[in-house]
Amino acid sequence: MSTLYTTSATALAGRNGQVSTDDKKVDLQLSYPKEMGGSGEFTNPEQLFAAGYAACFSNAILHVASQGKVAIKAAPTTATVGIGPNENGGFALTVALAVELDLDQEAAEKLVKTAHQVCPYSNAVRGNIDVKLTVNGQAI
Repeated sequence: MSTLYTTSATALAGRNGQVSTDDKKVDLQLSYPKEMGGSGEFTNPEQLFAAGYAACFSNAILHVASQGKVAIKAAPTTATVGIGPNENGGFALTVALAVELDLDQEAAEKLVKTAHQVCPYSNAVRGNIDVKLTVNGQAI
């Protein structure tokens, strides 16, 4: 693989600390969500993952649409990320991606399925996290 871009981020004290990227464009306080016994005052890793996945998947749809000459200008995508205990005593994530496209359902589903094969986040979690997909409110 030929790497096109590299970045790094450093977390100082886990979920109750601070995280920043090497260029300081991201520089955030972190806290546990209230649901996990924290203050919920600041962002958390699951929110950051959801934001990254939503942006990446939306762009994958736009990329696939462009390659297939499908005229769309937006691909609103909501990533819902959950965390909970797994059967090995650790933790696991859940992901649901909800996409809204101004296309007929068949064309929309085809784009989203193809984007799921293209998106680097989808490729990174495949085989480890079961990602649920919906398009225009319908599960695929």
